[in-house]
Amino acid sequence: MDLYTLERGSAPLLISLPHDGSDIPSELAVRLHPAARRSPDTDWHVGRLYEPLARELGASLLRPRLSRYVIDLNRPADGQALYPGRRETGLVSTLGFDGEPLYLPGAEPDAAEIQRRINAYWRPYHLALQQELAMLRVQHGRVVLWEGHSIRRRVPMLFEGPLPDFNLGTADGASCGAALQASLADGLEAQRDFSFAVNGRFKGGYITRQYGRPDEGVEAVQLELAQYRYMDESSFAYDEAGAAAVQGLIRLLLRRCIA
Repeated sequence: MDLYTLERGSAPLLISLPHDGSDIPSELAVRLHPAARRSPDTDWHVGRLYEPLARELGASLLRPRLSRYVIDLNRPADGQALYPGRRETGLVSTLGFDGEPLYLPGAEPDAAEIQRRINAYWRPYHLALQQELAMLRVQHGRVVLWEGHSIRRRVPMLFEGPLPDFNLGTADGASCGAALQASLADGLEAQRDFSFAVNGRFKGGYITRQYGRPDEGVEAVQLELAQYRYMDESSFAYDEAGAAAVQGLIRLLLRRCIA
């Protein structure tokens, strides 16, 4: 089974979509509550949003096949919390964004199973990520890692009220240089179609924080999109018109990364 796909580009830009996958192996699916088998917390359609942009701009694109319910590729392998003191899902989560359990009673994974998933699924994705970043850095001297994510506009377990449309995270400026953050913020401020926040509720997950090393030639940025702007959040149906508008602003931001 292919765990991920990597389309290599020629630009100094790698787009990583760690929650794009929605597949759940059948032997695991039977242990989940029926509602969880749909993998509702997937970053739905981010691959569909980014794939044409990556090809147009010459960016590399890394996408997993499996759902975050198998293992969350944007969490540290040691299971440490991203936002200590706040309720959140984990490396191998046992609850969904609605706060409800994912597994049937008694079917939760034990420590040995979690370690097997780390070895089988988490490590290969991160190895591919590291190798592509290293190759692009050798070719270009500097590289931007763009983390593409999306989430429902309202998730009471994670945050109060509605989420802005575009949520840019740079670990409070630690994962990228000041010039890049300023350029991206300027791009968001120059438009009037979408609400936005910079280092608000979403400051960047594990990948952004781990691999963003601007002093070493790797700048990392996370964009968390509110899903209602390009899809129906209940049926997961794609909205072509909404998606085209979202892609227009993403294109502008990615071009600023390359520049």
